[in-house]
Amino acid sequence: MSEQATDSNSADEQGDDWAAAMAEQGAAESAATEEGGAEKAGYKKAEFDDLASQPVAQGAGEANLDVILDIPVTLSMEIGRTEIAINDLLQLGQGSVVELERLAGEPMDVMVNGTLIAHGEVVVVDEKFGIRLTDVISPTERIKKLK
Repeated sequence: MSEQATDSNSADEQGDDWAAAMAEQGAAESAATEEGGAEKAGYKKAEFDDLASQPVAQGAGEANLDVILDIPVTLSMEIGRTEIAINDLLQLGQGSVVELERLAGEPMDVMVNGTLIAHGEVVVVDEKFGIRLTDVISPTERIKKLK
């Protein structure tokens, strides 16, 4: 007998074993249902506490933000974007100018972990760059953009 025929026979035997096990399980479940429940099939019905009778913790309706206040996020500002061919990218050197899709004077995008949360303008404070937020996007608007 060839190897393919042997492999085919063992696969058929495994398939037959699987089919027999599934049929046995189905028969046990249907017998349990017909004879009065899962307890006769060796299963015990789960019991749960009634949550409606339990007292509600103080402030349970309010979100507790204290647990997330120490999680670090990445805040970045985006001046603008552009698409450029790889050939043109390889030609860039010191002094090259790349045109962006934004006009001069337009507000920058303020991103938190890649999600737009606000717009702002660049400011200089004590010789360091900063950003003054001019428009903060509401949480409902941010959620709408996710969909």
